[in-house]
Amino acid sequence: KQWYQRRVAITAGGQFRHLCSRASIQTGHIKISVSRSSVFEDSFNQILNIPPTDLKRRLFISFRGEEGLDYGGLAREWFFLLSHEMLNPMYCLFEYASKNNYSLQINPASYINPHHLTYFKFVGRIIALALFHNKYIDKGFTLPFYKRILDKPLTMLDLKSVDEDFYNSLKWVKENDLVECDLELYFAHEFEVLGEVKIHELKPGGEDIMVTEENKEEYVNMMVSWRFTRGVEEQFKAFLEGFNEIVPIQWLQYFDERELELILVGIQDFDIQDWQAHTIYRNYRRTDKQIQWFWTFVAEISDEQRSRLLQFVTGTCRLPIGGFSELMGSNGAQKFCIERVGKENWLPRSHTCFNRLDLPPYRSYDVLKDKLLFAIEETEGFGQE
Repeated sequence: KQWYQRRVAITAGGQFRHLCSRASIQTGHIKISVSRSSVFEDSFNQILNIPPTDLKRRLFISFRGEEGLDYGGLAREWFFLLSHEMLNPMYCLFEYASKNNYSLQINPASYINPHHLTYFKFVGRIIALALFHNKYIDKGFTLPFYKRILDKPLTMLDLKSVDEDFYNSLKWVKENDLVECDLELYFAHEFEVLGEVKIHELKPGGEDIMVTEENKEEYVNMMVSWRFTRGVEEQFKAFLEGFNEIVPIQWLQYFDERELELILVGIQDFDIQDWQAHTIYRNYRRTDKQIQWFWTFVAEISDEQRSRLLQFVTGTCRLPIGGFSELMGSNGAQKFCIERVGKENWLPRSHTCFNRLDLPPYRSYDVLKDKLLFAIEETEGFGQE
């Protein structure tokens, strides 16, 4: 099933990429200079002051205080770092769907920031830019959020993944006779935002309209609709405004919600055999002990560490829908590459624009392991070009 979803997404993605390619401006580029320590605010202040049409030119990203030309790798890293920051629930723009679901949804309490709607317009632009320029973001949204972007109807079943308690309560209402259970419900619902209890009427005069067996289907449908829009209508409208400035919503007609998630976030699982099959070597042979040790290292570390390794070498921890065979570099398709460079006391280096890892000829597995772990876990910007 997962393989089929990826194949369908690849086909839909090809049609979408064609539209983006036709709309892209081939002349000139847009330079964006940010600091790693303030990537959110720096990007916010620049992106909203650039005409949307100009953002369809090639993006040229630079990190202040760091040398390096952006042939694509820095742009990938910028999208990753920026999305990690702007979607952080700490900023109160987004929140986790539930205690055990770390997908993101709009936070109804975002209004505590008086400029929150401008920020949502900015987020909409960035998400659309990631799609337009074929880059990935760090975190994913809930599937119902993607359905809202696609303007697809939401159902009660969509609630299950984001609010199981709410889903179960509505399911109980549907399956039980309210009269026999002596339960009084009205077309109104209490909810709490920042400690303040509010009452929302599902229809005019809803506080005085009792739910009966005859109208409870209407009640359930209204509750589902309200649950996904409560307190977030203006924020979502601002998000779509920014999004539409870069990517018209009708361009997404080829996707369903799962395909849209794949094209934006990429796949997150690692097939090590696929990784090996689509890796090339320079000044190394596949049979060299350092290469054998490298793959032993990859097999032994955790998925989180594999993500960091991939990010260190390519600029992003996400994979294209087609896996390692579809990694992109500065000049199009570019396989993961390991090159023999340096001396044993050197740390590994990476060239994110070319998906290349400079791996010195270490004399033992333990040294290779220690050096790689230090490179991927203790460095930021260092050792990357």
